[in-house]
Amino acid sequence: MKGQQAIVYQLDLFSEQNQYAIPYSEECEGVPQAQTRKGTQVSGEGQQGRALAGSLMAVICSQQNISQAYKRVKQNKGVAGIDQMPTGEVAPWFSKHGAELINQLLKGIYVPDPVKQVEIPKQSGGKRKLGIPTVTDRIIQQAIAQVLSPIYEPTFSNHSYGFRPKRSAHQALLRASGYVKEGKIWVVDMDLQSFFDEVNHDKLMYKLSRTLQDKELLSLIRKYLRSGILIEGLSQQREKGTPQGSPLSPLLSNIVLDTLDKELENRGHSFVRYADDLSIFVRSQKASERVKGSIGCFITEALKLKVNEDKSVVCECDQTKLLGYTIYRDGNLGVARESLQRLKIKIRGITKRNRGRSFEAIISELRPVLRGWLQYFRLSKSNRIMQDLDAWIRRKLRCYRIKQCKKVITLQRFLKKSGVATWQSWILALSGKGHWRKSGCPQVQQAMGLKWFEAQGLYNLALNHVTFNN
Repeated sequence: MKGQQAIVYQLDLFSEQNQYAIPYSEECEGVPQAQTRKGTQVSGEGQQGRALAGSLMAVICSQQNISQAYKRVKQNKGVAGIDQMPTGEVAPWFSKHGAELINQLLKGIYVPDPVKQVEIPKQSGGKRKLGIPTVTDRIIQQAIAQVLSPIYEPTFSNHSYGFRPKRSAHQALLRASGYVKEGKIWVVDMDLQSFFDEVNHDKLMYKLSRTLQDKELLSLIRKYLRSGILIEGLSQQREKGTPQGSPLSPLLSNIVLDTLDKELENRGHSFVRYADDLSIFVRSQKASERVKGSIGCFITEALKLKVNEDKSVVCECDQTKLLGYTIYRDGNLGVARESLQRLKIKIRGITKRNRGRSFEAIISELRPVLRGWLQYFRLSKSNRIMQDLDAWIRRKLRCYRIKQCKKVITLQRFLKKSGVATWQSWILALSGKGHWRKSGCPQVQQAMGLKWFEAQGLYNLALNHVTFNN
């Protein structure tokens, strides 16, 4: 493109009436305009039409789409890939090399960089492997996802809720709750073993080719699927799987598992799927065991995926969890025991007594954690759990506060200043009890009661939970 002026054609795809319209962003100054192919168009039969050859890569590489992708990647931040380029340096880099990059993409000669593998702890134990692409590859993948998502979204099942626009975990939970209220209290929880690491490339590419006929785009997606993983300085070729951590993986995972959704719909099952978490609701134990066996065979044989038999269970709805919730037999939602334990572990870390932070700082750190946790669990009918949790948090904070006093005289003066009688404050201050036992004594509860914590700005779970439910 050197010595040439970049050409941009006005595509009907960007008209406001078109379902594939991509919003334009001025965030990415310096991003070069793409040289697109004249006559670019998309035709289809209804919402499931096939994209004509040569149409989609031009849309993906357009300035509007690349600019929007850059904005999304910048908002998501994230760590640098193997090239160590941070997100903030992409715009200057694009101003110099963007035209060459777009030209390579349109000609089908672009080669993605290997991804950097990192491991993060799972909530249920063990490690989850994440593949971190370079920022440039994240922008390209985001640009692909922005164009493909409106094409595939209308074809996806209404029972699928993960990684989809205008769909949420709460919607999945409410639908599952409805099934239980209908009497389908037995649940088949199917666990796909290392799903993102086991995706069959050939089956995925075949499924993509049935809708997409843009050879350059299909070739680019396959390159991303097969791009190497950098482990301890060595790049290893990937023969299967799609790395978690890339912007394109969520869409590809839904394309893969849509086959499973359609099979379940054809069999007339009541189910919800959130990413690779699948729960099927039936009326009896015998039926649930039969469903587990037949669907397990379909996943293994038709999708070439692995079922984790140790974690795939058949049980009544209140004996398992879905997206952090427990579904009671009457259909009401409650907080799962594991979710409570994870929150308590986090609170213990914040209120650890040797942190050396001010009490005000601890309250400020707790507030967004509690607010965000309750925002997610606002569907639960667990007022008593919220009250007990509030009481436990207040005791942790009382323990933290009295430890800050350090000396006997300082604790006595604090209690007296907070309204405790002099003789009672001396009894507690001179007590040989540990800080945790002291935090449960009447004198400490009197000094640091509900109104005192309210004045400190502590977020009240029980009170706000009632507000949510009203």
